[in-house]
Amino acid sequence: MALHPAVAACRLAVRHELGLPEGATVLVACSGGPDSTALLSATVFEGHKAGLRVIGVTVDHGLQEGSADHAALVVRRMAAMGVDETASARVTVSAAGLGVEAAARRARYDVLEQMREHFGADRVLLGHTRDDQAETVLLGLTRGSGARSLAGMRRSFDHYARPLLEVSRDDTVTACQVEGLAVWSDPHNDDPGFTRVRVRQRVLPVLEDELGPGIAETLARTADQVRDDVELLDAMALAAYEEMADLEVAELGATHPALRARVLRLAALDAGAIDAELFHVHVTRLVALVVGEIRGEVQLPGHVTAHLSDGHLRFRSTRVEA
Repeated sequence: MALHPAVAACRLAVRHELGLPEGATVLVACSGGPDSTALLSATVFEGHKAGLRVIGVTVDHGLQEGSADHAALVVRRMAAMGVDETASARVTVSAAGLGVEAAARRARYDVLEQMREHFGADRVLLGHTRDDQAETVLLGLTRGSGARSLAGMRRSFDHYARPLLEVSRDDTVTACQVEGLAVWSDPHNDDPGFTRVRVRQRVLPVLEDELGPGIAETLARTADQVRDDVELLDAMALAAYEEMADLEVAELGATHPALRARVLRLAALDAGAIDAELFHVHVTRLVALVVGEIRGEVQLPGHVTAHLSDGHLRFRSTRVEA
């Protein structure tokens, strides 16, 4: 019997990502939803064929009633799929200053990194699909966050990879159905209180109706094209930053605007600014300070203050009033 195209698409995407030596360990983050379940199934098939150790991990964010029971159910389902080992962890999500989605994402990545180190894993696979990428690009457009947001999610970074970014959500759902895999429908995915849900349920369907099918694929392809440009500029900015470590204002002012903003962002991060909270508006203020459009200080997330001193950009810890 021929392999169903949806199953084949998931397995091929994973196969392209698993260029690891025999005996290596791969972690797959699985929420129990169709995307991550299809990813785990494909990884078990392709990983075992390549002699890899596959570990299924799930994270309980504790945000819904019965989440602990759900995590236990996901562990049993992962074991039934043939993983070599399972693991689960419960995290505390503190949304102060971030919002629930961002706080949950930070907590999830923190615990995944701990698991990766514990198991000595060479790769951690995440189940984001082409549809997730399209939503991310649209959200970036609405926020006016610049090329970095339009570039969408990275296919890989550090020890992490997203093999399914070229696979549609319809394919992951169908793959699970074809393989007889039980999946969970996260009620948060249908909650219009989340901006991403509104984009998924309302905005993308309207675009499909008005502009024709294939919008998600087009947006994802645009992200790939922008990402190449962003990565080149980021590399050039890093080289420039390393050459002007003293952050002389005159030199920063003479730097091309596209590189100057990136250099200032790197400097802010080195000074302790929080990456996930350092937005375009903060970098724009830094640029304005350096080129003389504003005076005084610029407050940055992470209790960091930027100021000018003797012709140089300097950072210090923000004083917190008692």
